[in-house]
Amino acid sequence: MQRYTLFPMQTNLFCQFAELLYLCSTKKQTFTMKHTILTLAAAALLFSACGTKQGTVNEEQTNNNTTMELKNVNERVNMGAKLYVTPQPALMIATYDAEGNPDVMMAAWGGQYEGNQVCFQLSSHKTTDNLRLNKAFTLSYADARTVAESDYFGIASGRDVKDKVAHVGFHCTKSENVNAPIIDEYPLAMECKVVEMIERGNGGAFVVGEIVNAVADPAILTDGKIDIKKLNPLVWDGSSFNYYTIADSVGKAWNSGMALK
Repeated sequence: MQRYTLFPMQTNLFCQFAELLYLCSTKKQTFTMKHTILTLAAAALLFSACGTKQGTVNEEQTNNNTTMELKNVNERVNMGAKLYVTPQPALMIATYDAEGNPDVMMAAWGGQYEGNQVCFQLSSHKTTDNLRLNKAFTLSYADARTVAESDYFGIASGRDVKDKVAHVGFHCTKSENVNAPIIDEYPLAMECKVVEMIERGNGGAFVVGEIVNAVADPAILTDGKIDIKKLNPLVWDGSSFNYYTIADSVGKAWNSGMALK
């Protein structure tokens, strides 16, 4: 399948506190072992204090939510403390495992992080393991043509099915820019390298990826740009657990409101 290169992207990496501690401990001329131990001890006390404070705040918030009497607002219906961030993207994250087998999973808790970075929150998955291993992935969108296969990628675990891609009859091509597969059946793929991975416990992690390149099937382009109507990506509604497609445009960003100025 012929694809066009759309936009190479670069950015600076974020410097993490853990990396700072490591660097401090390795600068022998400036930092002695005593300094290193004191630094780590201070950090441990700081984290412990923050964790205790956060735990207290969360507990207070929980207690307040439990005892708070909700009031009606005009003729609206109280829905309770439920999350209604909808719709959400149906992101397809593709990675390689240690044996070179491709794996794909669907994720909804993700989106843009910086101008050329994406982020997503994962629990313990084969994909999470692969990201730790290879520090690379491709990101695509499920679309109306691939509803069943994409949903399967979100249902089946790569720890149970060795090659989910082959199982559904899909195909992949190795990215030339990162160590990750491009799923041929998804017309748009962003090739990404992991620049930050914050462990969340129980095997989960918050992942930030830098887009180094994006490749697209010419069939979804209009005048050299992505045509969202041709891409026809799915969105997921967490309230009804249904997938939807994008409807017609109803306005132009940074333009429709100009008449009200």
